Amino acid sequence: MAAKSSTKKLNEPVPTTLKKGDVVMVIAGGNKDKRPLKGQVAKIKAIVGDRNDRVVLEGLNLFTKHKKALAPGQEGGKIQVERPMHISNVMYYVEKLKQPVRLVKSTLADGKRVRGYKDPSSKKFVQIDG
Repeated sequence: MAAKSSTKKLNEPVPTTLKKGDVVMVIAGGNKDKRPLKGQVAKIKAIVGDRNDRVVLEGLNLFTKHKKALAPGQEGGKIQVERPMHISNVMYYVEKLKQPVRLVKSTLADGKRVRGYKDPSSKKFVQIDG
């Protein structure tokens, strides 16, 4: 019996609707005692990783890096570094609703593809960018 071949490539980019500059809320991850991240809101600084599956958030997920002075006149010490977190741990945040929502892509009447979300109360599509 032949083995089933997988159609998924290992280094294929992860499809996402999030972009650099979007405001997101952390929905999972972090440590509730040391670094509580869940429920915090931040802007996406960069999308990184081999598969574009990690995001760097402004001012969140900070780690302390100890840097040694390598040359005379250069300073060493502790510096704060923003580390990437997995894209599945964040959701697009709507300030008007004060809650995270799932983004969807839709096609307008003129054929243009746009991003948006379905309003939880009215179930209507709300466009976020043009």
